[in-house]
Amino acid sequence: MTRLITQRLSRRTLLKSAAATSLIAGASGLPMPAIAQAKAVKLGYVSPQTGPLAAFAEADAFVLDGLKSVTQSLGLDVQVIVKDSQSNPNRAAEVAKQLIVDDEINIMLVASTPETTNPVATTCEAEGMPCISTKAPWQPWFIGQQGNPADPGSWKPFDYAYHFFWGLEDVIAVFTNMWAQVETNKKVGGLFPNDGDGNAWGDKQVGFPPVLTEKGYTLTDPGRYQNLTDDFSAQINAFKSGGVEIITGVMIPPDFTTFWNQAKQQGFTPKVASMGKAILFPQAVEALGNQGNNLSSEVWWSPNHPFKSSLTGASAKELADGFTAFTKRPWTQPIGFIHALFEVAIDVVKRVDDPTDSEAVVEAIAATKLDTIVGHVEWNGANLPPFAAKNICKTPLVGGQWRLKEGGGYDLVITDNQTAPEIPTGGKMEPIA
Repeated sequence: MTRLITQRLSRRTLLKSAAATSLIAGASGLPMPAIAQAKAVKLGYVSPQTGPLAAFAEADAFVLDGLKSVTQSLGLDVQVIVKDSQSNPNRAAEVAKQLIVDDEINIMLVASTPETTNPVATTCEAEGMPCISTKAPWQPWFIGQQGNPADPGSWKPFDYAYHFFWGLEDVIAVFTNMWAQVETNKKVGGLFPNDGDGNAWGDKQVGFPPVLTEKGYTLTDPGRYQNLTDDFSAQINAFKSGGVEIITGVMIPPDFTTFWNQAKQQGFTPKVASMGKAILFPQAVEALGNQGNNLSSEVWWSPNHPFKSSLTGASAKELADGFTAFTKRPWTQPIGFIHALFEVAIDVVKRVDDPTDSEAVVEAIAATKLDTIVGHVEWNGANLPPFAAKNICKTPLVGGQWRLKEGGGYDLVITDNQTAPEIPTGGKMEPIA
């Protein structure tokens, strides 16, 4: 019964109760209760290791394996407890609660799409658990956790959750910059699912629609569809009827494979296809055979990014090569951000005297000024609206196009860097044949 009651109390309530007990005992002259120092700093980590979002977690094992030797060399006793969200928001919230209540972690780390980051961050906020997250555009992360996402006047900053990644304004700029390199009729087809990303990307206030209109594009949006849809005929017919020559959206990998194969079968081939999320990963493009040539996407991180690890000093290329040696697979974009997530966490651990003090940990997170493998991380409000300035740190974004290699496989060539000139390009956009 005691365990059941404890689980129903939030961690924040328990901490406040403990503090109050200590004060009362001290004032009365009674002996103060001893608070045992944890043997290790416990980091909880939630990611979608299975399910349709599993490609986002492909770098987890590599990064975690390297982290062991790094923390040992620094003389830090750090334990990482990993939980699989199974690509399910409800499961993500459930395992986050387990990490907080049962495993008694000190800091929560979470990555990979709003379906994973949001339920975990929301749970941490309710429980008073410091949380660092990444790999989700900041608008779906911040706005999606608000009590009333439709009312900007009600939006409030978070006390315990901090996030670093790029925003919709960045991916829209990257995509439209790439499109400008190809001659088209400026007619765009949107594929926006009914999930956190899709609803944000397709939003008429903060998403693609208003910016596309401003830039002279015409958008055909057939409406929201459910993830793991097996028939995109309605969307394809709408795009054909609308004379669409550019496709964009934010699909999960299996859905884009289904859509693209059906589009080819039904005789629809746009000149440009810039798809968020779905074709970030080599295996997703390779699954399309030769039909993946010249597909384009946002590029968060690559071996050509001019950044180094604060933990090892390794360059982006050295980290990517290490992944390939470890897994025998091509490099993938999540490598950089998962590594950076632990870079930030270790930097915080080094700057906190008592990792069991949540308020001290939060102060250390907020004070972060760190050059990482994905760029500079600092929650200073740079290039952000006031309401998001406290909790968001933006990282650079460029655009790239997949090119079929002789002998098979693909290279991701950076084709636009107007939003981050420090990251070199490797070529220009080419139309899909």
